[in-house]
Amino acid sequence: MNVLLNGESIQLPEHVVLVSDVLKHYEIHDKVVVVEVNGEILTSVEHQSTRLSDKDKIEIVHFVGGG
Repeated sequence: MNVLLNGESIQLPEHVVLVSDVLKHYEIHDKVVVVEVNGEILTSVEHQSTRLSDKDKIEIVHFVGGG
């Protein structure tokens, strides 16, 4: 499946079908993140149930601490 992730066109592996799979694939599943799919912000519960489709536009923002 080909998607636009944070402005970059990428090919996702076959096993990545849910938003939660994307977060696991990029090893950010244990961080506080905001995910938007096709302009709609998802709740963390929706990460487990939102299926992705070819050409979806995904934006992921995670927070980094520092000073």
